[in-house]
Amino acid sequence: MSYSTERMLLSSQREGQVSRFRAWVLFAVPLAAILFQVYVPLFFEPLGFVEMPLLVVVYFAFMRRSQINGLMIGALVGLAQDSLSKNPLGMFGIVDTLVGYFAASVGLRIDVDHAFIRLLLAFFFFIFHQFFYWVLARALLNQQVAFDIQRTLLFAVLNSVVGVALYHFLDRLREQV
Repeated sequence: MSYSTERMLLSSQREGQVSRFRAWVLFAVPLAAILFQVYVPLFFEPLGFVEMPLLVVVYFAFMRRSQINGLMIGALVGLAQDSLSKNPLGMFGIVDTLVGYFAASVGLRIDVDHAFIRLLLAFFFFIFHQFFYWVLARALLNQQVAFDIQRTLLFAVLNSVVGVALYHFLDRLREQV
């Protein structure tokens, strides 16, 4: 029994199938995620931990299954997020671009339609995002930013649970082929 090195763990009928979305979904969902990130913590502070733009980048990169699309989605969402935040321009752009690329790479290799796989990957990509943001802040901006592992792990768990619920909702916006 041998496995192809090109595709691992792809077992659904939609093996390797690229999901299609209407143009308004590709525009409105990231915009709503960015606006959520900017405005909801101002009025409801306990939801400040939710990285909605990151979750949207991961979802669209998974579903489009193209590294170029993952790069573009990550870069556009990250730069839009940078333009509305207090952070230096380009920090989220760089990190979200990396996340989009690697999430699309994972989407090519494994079946990301299962809720448990999505939970694990959302957890991993949240930690990946936070770690690379920390590295860039220290390396590019020479900021002495602390990386609190316990807080990051807690927020990763919470974001992965929110991500699974969000991904279930976004699945309903896919075009049926």
